Amino acid sequence: MNATSAVAARPAAGRDNPWLTLAAVALGVMMVGLDGTVVGVANPTIAADLDASLAGLQWVTNGYLLALAVLLIVGGKLGDRFGRKKVFVIGIVGFAVTSLLCALSTSIGMLVFARVLQGVAGALLMPNTLALLRAAFPPAELNRAVGIWGGSSALAVASGPIVGGLLVEHVSWESIFLLNLPLGLIAALVTMRWVRESKDETHVGSFDLPGVALLSGGLFLLIWGVIKAQDHGWGSAYVIGFGAAGLLTLVLFVLREARAKEPLLPLDLFRNRSLSAGVVLVVTGFFALFGILFFIGLYLQNVHGYSPVETGVRLLPLTATFTVSAPLGGLLTEKFGPRVPLCLGMLILAGCFLGLTGLEVDTGYGGQWPFYLLIGIAMGLVIVASTEAIVGNAPVERGGLAGGLQSTANQLGGVLGTAVLGSVIVSGVGSALAGNLADAGVPAETAGVIEGKTELIAQGVAPISPDMPASLAQAVTDASFQSFMEGLHTAMYVSAGLAFLSALIALLCSRGHGGGDGVAVHV
Repeated sequence: MNATSAVAARPAAGRDNPWLTLAAVALGVMMVGLDGTVVGVANPTIAADLDASLAGLQWVTNGYLLALAVLLIVGGKLGDRFGRKKVFVIGIVGFAVTSLLCALSTSIGMLVFARVLQGVAGALLMPNTLALLRAAFPPAELNRAVGIWGGSSALAVASGPIVGGLLVEHVSWESIFLLNLPLGLIAALVTMRWVRESKDETHVGSFDLPGVALLSGGLFLLIWGVIKAQDHGWGSAYVIGFGAAGLLTLVLFVLREARAKEPLLPLDLFRNRSLSAGVVLVVTGFFALFGILFFIGLYLQNVHGYSPVETGVRLLPLTATFTVSAPLGGLLTEKFGPRVPLCLGMLILAGCFLGLTGLEVDTGYGGQWPFYLLIGIAMGLVIVASTEAIVGNAPVERGGLAGGLQSTANQLGGVLGTAVLGSVIVSGVGSALAGNLADAGVPAETAGVIEGKTELIAQGVAPISPDMPASLAQAVTDASFQSFMEGLHTAMYVSAGLAFLSALIALLCSRGHGGGDGVAVHV
């Protein structure tokens, strides 16, 4: 960017403030983080109040995730093209308005529709938070700012289950969505008053609409297939068909981008080894983390019998530690570059996943919390360092695009982790259940019925009925829980292997220089 355009892009002195920019974007990511965790706590109440089926309830989450995942890169590109501040404010206001629509929903269909719109607004909001930070802070302070940004998100995630539980219990499930209205108002006002506008001043020409359609369509088809694998099985024609269609569409997207004059996602970004490795590490890190956390939540609630709020409290060593480890990750990345904290974080994750294979049905909390604490430390290092590897190695004028790429990798990893590891657990339960039922002395006739409820047992639920004798119900419960634990152990071995592989990939990462491939770009 030349000096003239840089001066033109900067508003009058005194209007822009890096730390108020950080405050505004932190409120934005807190809205998104808080919304995800409080909805999980409210699901049973929403189901009862809106008479929702399990599939309908799942789409309250999946509809949001799908819209968010397929549009994040588009949201970042819109910020680069039309102004990151402008698109961020639109996203903030849109998120608040759609939160109000969620609270006003009178049917599960209306709530799912509102959540999809909320995902669209989140896709405008999230990628531009990192781009605004990149434009506001000098390189020497950027990693510290990103660490605080990550800590803000972690604070929302940590407090979400507790805040949500209190609101649902003492107010209503609608109140968890209304919480976004004051947060959104403050963030929008601060942004409009004190945040400096920035965009890609070098852009000329039209927006790549065919690229938008191909990328969004390809990601949608791929993620849809992954989500539906739980219902149809990974080897089904349904899942294979959607997966193949998604991959083919993404190949067409790559071919389109290679020839487009103004591509949506310039492929030359991936010539930077650190950026490419950073994207892979975000996917693998969140694959392992979200996949395991989803089922640890089931373990705590269904096997140990904790309420959602009690589960949230017991996961505080992970989530609350993240509020400290994210800024720590920023300091380590600033001092050593991304390679050291990424390798260290992935190795800690691998060790924790291996350690958690020792969990049993009756393992007390004292045998759990140290692993949750270490996972929180590791993820703080990984998230901040991988952000530096991606955003720090992209040119400044492509900051929104790089932020969208990072956020897309985040969502993609989470969706894949939950779905893939879910199938691993279902398979593990199916392999172990017959033997465990026989060992527990369950009669063959009853065992045959129980073996048909593998997916329920894979959630940590024992399929007992009120008319079962107490001794038989106990035997079925013991066999079901033991089978769930064996499936969970298999998923943790898979996650540990993936984390070890990610530690090797992290060796490819190096410190960003602001312009990608070592070419400094000044704003």
